[in-house]
Amino acid sequence: MPDGPGTSDDAGTPVPGPDRVGDAVRAVDRAAFLPASARSRAGEDHPIDIGFGATCSQPSTVAEMLRLLEVPPGAWALDVGSGSGWTTALLAHLVGPTGEVLGVELVPELVDRSAQALAACETPWASVQQAAPGVLGSPRPGGWDRILVSAAAETLPADLVDQLADGGRMVAPVRHVLVLVERDGEQLRTSEHGTYTFVPLRRP
Repeated sequence: MPDGPGTSDDAGTPVPGPDRVGDAVRAVDRAAFLPASARSRAGEDHPIDIGFGATCSQPSTVAEMLRLLEVPPGAWALDVGSGSGWTTALLAHLVGPTGEVLGVELVPELVDRSAQALAACETPWASVQQAAPGVLGSPRPGGWDRILVSAAAETLPADLVDQLADGGRMVAPVRHVLVLVERDGEQLRTSEHGTYTFVPLRRP
């Protein structure tokens, strides 16, 4: 599924734009974000256990989430439950050096491991930090243009919705159904996009 802006041919038929998400998945080495014992499996289209009750999500699922997110260059993006750091690196590739990406993760060992892998990508506009006690996400003035949530909540997390900027988009699994949230001022639109399996969302 292409995710870039399209054009039309002479007959008015839409022509897909470039597949920026596909380019990002090919450019960011998943193996570099996996434990050494799991790196040989990096090419598999399956979630991979990275320890501490977390997984590195299935690449096709991650790609679907990023395409729904429609991440433009220059965006401010928040990665909730960044885990291995691979999704944070993919977001960094998509926003480019004029944007900013913050990954937040509960497990200190995963924060350390993913920060090291992310540093090797040479994307200083992206970082990973440990989740603050009692805070889901990371509130910032003006909100986030894009929010990616990689763990399943029982209900749509209102505190993350509140962190979404005007014109922003959030993709989050809710009871394993992929939900897209779009903000237009005070108005919110939600839509559902298939069922997937995710680890449960844990609050700090």
